[in-house]
Amino acid sequence: MANEPQGAARDLKNLKMERDRLYLEEVITDLAAGTIRRMTPIQADGTPDVSRATLYMGQAQILSAMGPLPVQFELEADNLEEAVDMFGPEAEKAVRRMVDELRELQREQASQIVVPASGAVPGGGGGPMPGGGPIRGGGRIQLT
Repeated sequence: MANEPQGAARDLKNLKMERDRLYLEEVITDLAAGTIRRMTPIQADGTPDVSRATLYMGQAQILSAMGPLPVQFELEADNLEEAVDMFGPEAEKAVRRMVDELRELQREQASQIVVPASGAVPGGGGGPMPGGGPIRGGGRIQLT
């Protein structure tokens, strides 16, 4: 129907939060290396949900030729102190993974087969290349 929402608008109609997956998010930073997001599980009434574990996520930026790139990584810690201690080594691992993934993407792109445009035949077009046929001028002189 013409009046039905399309694309993202249709998806927004069905968008709802899951009551059993709520977290209180806190941001901890040293104002230098990056941030740690502490995700504390809560119930729908806002009280702590002690049946689920607190999650820790690290965030940092690395400088590249194209500007700063955000890096996110999980910190498998039981408390904030452990998360702080893990931040540097886990950030380094995340950057290495990101660089490896970028190199793999470059390899994949470089190895793609280039398919000529429809109707184009290598060595069969007009022009001075081998197999390209005679060159014809617009004047009285004909090159054969």
